[in-house]
Amino acid sequence: MNIATDHQADRQAGARHPLQRAQRIFAMRDAVLGVWEQRVRASVRGADQLLKPILTNTLPAFFDNLAEALTPGHPRENAASNSNVPAVHGNERARMTNYGPEQVIQEYQIFRDCFAAVAHESGITLRSKDWHVINESIDVGICESIREFTNMHEAFRRRIAAGLSHDMRNPLAVISTSAQLLLRPVDPERVVLLAHKIAEHSKRLDSMIEELLDSLSYHQGQRLPLALSQFDVLPLVHAVASQVNLQLPDKCQVNGQPVVGWWCENSLRRALENLLGNAIKYGDDAPISVHVEAVHERLIMTVHNGGQAIAPEQAERIFDYLRRENDSPAPGWGIGLPFVQNVAESHGGSIAVDSAPETGTSFIFDVPVDCRPFVQPADFPKSDS
Repeated sequence: MNIATDHQADRQAGARHPLQRAQRIFAMRDAVLGVWEQRVRASVRGADQLLKPILTNTLPAFFDNLAEALTPGHPRENAASNSNVPAVHGNERARMTNYGPEQVIQEYQIFRDCFAAVAHESGITLRSKDWHVINESIDVGICESIREFTNMHEAFRRRIAAGLSHDMRNPLAVISTSAQLLLRPVDPERVVLLAHKIAEHSKRLDSMIEELLDSLSYHQGQRLPLALSQFDVLPLVHAVASQVNLQLPDKCQVNGQPVVGWWCENSLRRALENLLGNAIKYGDDAPISVHVEAVHERLIMTVHNGGQAIAPEQAERIFDYLRRENDSPAPGWGIGLPFVQNVAESHGGSIAVDSAPETGTSFIFDVPVDCRPFVQPADFPKSDS
């Protein structure tokens, strides 16, 4: 039987077994990501300079969402519905790359082409209703990514403007006043005092400028101090889950694969404790699962609970520091989720949320397997290798 006949038989089998077809679409992920990486590095300006985990970004989660949307009977309408993965993609592109909006858009367009090409090579026919889902996913993904990308840069501009208009005004005023006084006849002691003031506030102003320049690299403020070491994250996840199960037997199930990488063990432990605590608080007594996997040099830890879904208007702000939701049965979001976000971003990654009444809530902790290139050198020991 030739290849064309094989593909025809596969298509007929797929038509008879739609769930089997969906499994084949899920199995395309590595091939799509591999082809996408090659094409993006070759055609998107600046992409060839990015390390693999930063280039891959949140794309595995976006692919999985799209595959779910293409699965018959699944409640997800498109790859962006009930999920902030595209917004997180834009956020990370703003923080971790020198991209402009056009590069972000181009990446999505290339993803659509790669998805179609791999599907064709795999003998999977994309029907008109599939293309509707795919195109809607790409269009909404672009809109949400660009919106967050723009918001990040706008927030940075506001921060600079505030620094220039307010914080720097005080030392400038002291310097200006002292210089004007020096132009008048004053006693020698007064001259020395005014000169000291000018020197002191000039130093303060220089420090502020240095702070603003540092902000060019850290769009979301101060990163956590990290002590990186090499370890397998799966035993850590089991250890944290076992603490939950001591208090609530069989509450938390762990599945996935061992993943050895470079991270701050204490920070990851505290982040996972916060995510599990949050799942217990808001999970309506539903079971909790933690899935661990490595995809294209990214560690992806997903914490899922089947409780009440997060309202869309809340999902946009649950990572705000000290955000309180008064209508929630539990006492607010506290500082746990902002801390988890800081841990992820300090490792060069991100945290996304996916929540819908039909599927429950998943928090997706997504960071490079080797975080050393994205953390200050002083924050981790030198490797012997």
